[in-house]
Parts: sequence; C-alpha cells; structure tokens
Amino acid sequence: MHIESMNRSAGSSKIKAYFDVVTDEGIIIKGFKIAEGAKGLFVGVPSDQDRKDKTKYWDRVLIPKESKNELTQAALAEYGKLGGSNETEIIMPDFDVPAPEMPF
Repeated sequence: MHIESMNRSAGSSKIKAYFDVVTDEGIIIKGFKIAEGAKGLFVGVPSDQDRKDKTKYWDRVLIPKESKNELTQAALAEYGKLGGSNETEIIMPDFDVPAPEMPF
C-alpha cells in the first residue's frame, strides 16, 4: 500500500492533512487524515458521524495493527515532506480491542 494525494488542511483545525491510500491490489481508499491529539499526531481512518449522537464517529475501514503501524509511519513521513512537523510524539493506537458494532 502507498500514500496518494496528501493535502494539508487549511486553518488551525486539529486535522493537519487528508490523504488517500492505494492498496497493492489497486484499490483506492479515500478519507484518511492526520490529526493532532492530546499526545501527538495520529492517523485517523475514514469515518461516519453517528446520525443521532453527533459526538460519535464510526470507522468505515478496519486495518490490522501491523498495517496500521506501517501506514502511520508512511503518512507522517509524507506529511513531513509537505512541511508539516512529524517530530511530535506518534500515537500508535491499540487495535487489540474489538471494533464497535455499527449502528445500522
């Protein structure tokens, strides 16, 4: 898999950049983001907002831990090339927790 079309986010939002991923099979997954969290930068997967509770989001893509770690490293390296700082602490989420059930 590789990063495609990364664009920095305008403004002072916690979202620093958006990017797409192309798998080895040629599938394009759109809507990944690099965000600033309380402990540093992290990669967020494409998600949908809950229709009833606007404070909740549901992941649309689930990635194995090893692949997520590789994607995070590649995305932050690419973000650094755009002039973004990739020197802050990188958050590696714990993916051993089961994914929540989808509300629909």
